[in-house]
Amino acid sequence: MAWEVILWVIFFVLNMALIAANLYQIVCLTDLEADYMNPYDSSSRINAVVIPEMVTHGVCCALFLLTGHWFMFLLTLPITIYNAMLYSKRRHLIDVTEVFRTIDVEKKLRIAKLAFYLFLFVIVIIRMVIAIVNNLIDDEEEGLHGFGIF
Repeated sequence: MAWEVILWVIFFVLNMALIAANLYQIVCLTDLEADYMNPYDSSSRINAVVIPEMVTHGVCCALFLLTGHWFMFLLTLPITIYNAMLYSKRRHLIDVTEVFRTIDVEKKLRIAKLAFYLFLFVIVIIRMVIAIVNNLIDDEEEGLHGFGIF
């Protein structure tokens, strides 16, 4: 049962990484929009984070599938398919020359992904707390019955 707690802690860390990467991209786009950053710097910073975010989300989705958490797998599958579609069409990176034309759409997509990741964060925290409580309850029951003579 301790594996369940460890698994949810791993999901928690992966989800925090996804939220941080997505927030970083939104901040870079906002700085570009406010003219605090030039288009080359902004797009190169965002493009450096896009692939690791996609891989992290894919790993999280695959771990949900491999560990038998079907609801969570089905919940994360649409974003994984969307990321795979973007990558296969080579639209996952931001183009320096067209960044101002697509800045509103890019921000809205990233804000929608951030909302999804925050929703997933709440679910992961709830499931992690449930797993910890279940682990503590099971440990107490084993401690009472472990002596054998009582």
